[in-house]
Amino acid sequence: MACVTRLVLTDFRNYHHLSWKPACPATVITGPNGSGKTNLLEAVSLLVPGRGLRGARMDELPRHGATLWGVAADVMAQWGDDALTVQIATGADPLRPERRAFRVDGQAQRNRDAVGEYFSAVWLTPQMDRLFQDGAGSRRRFLDRLVLALEPGHARELAAHDRAMMQRSRLLTQRGADTDWLAALERTMARHAVAAVAARVDMVARLNADEQAVADGFPAAWLELDCRIADQLREMPALAVEDWLAEQIAATRAIDRQRGGSRFGAHRTDLRMADRLTRRPASLSSTGQQKALLLGIVLSHARILAACRGQMPMLLLDEPLVHLDDVRREALFQAIGRMDTGVLLTGTDREQFTPLRQIAEFVTPGEGNLAPHA
Repeated sequence: MACVTRLVLTDFRNYHHLSWKPACPATVITGPNGSGKTNLLEAVSLLVPGRGLRGARMDELPRHGATLWGVAADVMAQWGDDALTVQIATGADPLRPERRAFRVDGQAQRNRDAVGEYFSAVWLTPQMDRLFQDGAGSRRRFLDRLVLALEPGHARELAAHDRAMMQRSRLLTQRGADTDWLAALERTMARHAVAAVAARVDMVARLNADEQAVADGFPAAWLELDCRIADQLREMPALAVEDWLAEQIAATRAIDRQRGGSRFGAHRTDLRMADRLTRRPASLSSTGQQKALLLGIVLSHARILAACRGQMPMLLLDEPLVHLDDVRREALFQAIGRMDTGVLLTGTDREQFTPLRQIAEFVTPGEGNLAPHA
């Protein structure tokens, strides 16, 4: 289990100061649009490495008129028979507000990936409803967030790949560019691209192998990577794929010089999704079916993290009932009841969540605070 037992916000979004102690692991947050429901989920999502469920810039997080902001929480994690409670805090660095700092039990963390050892969370937001209509970049970022929750080092591989790619692009624009330096950058790109794509391949395989998905009441998803690097990894060892990829990148220098960017690399991966039983592509499914597929993937991902790390991540579900019919809503409520972890759900209509009355606390944001409902 992973859950928040106390949450403190300081000048975060629309909250000047909030100190909240959830009464139980599951909380339903209802209220009108703009009241701060999603801000609470975003605050919790920022307790793990990454940019949170909105992917917001640092200058978007402080309350209007403030420069610094902070999120702190007491989180409880279950490790076997032992329950561990730690305080995780994050916010703008007072010395460099454009940077984000992490503390665990008051100790500054130089390696933010270490925070993931204590607490993890997965989420679903309304923006993800467009995943099947948006471009490949959105689907790739969705998959990378799933990978990151299991492999915090994945972010470093992607960042190193992109840095090498940008340096190569700048070098290509220069006359008489050093070919040895170009080759070194291309080798660096290849090494980090293969590592990143291998992690994506592993996550897709784990999700496809989750047999519990067919029993959740949601359509089980079948995922495939549209990626030449992934194709090569199925046929050759990683080191051989690195050699192949470095050669491909080098062979396209002239084209890349004219068009910019790179025709090969980890940034070219796309993710295909379909119903596992019918193989119907998600892009051809109804909005409700697409939402159900996404919920199934999020629940499968939570189980994978629990199996690999020994604890279930916290679930952050923003407007999860939108586009779901009554049968799928009931399936979601039953799935939440079976999961031994913290859950935050949001919605505008409190009555729609009535089946959770026995296991969840109901609250409403107002004036920067939370008011409980009986």
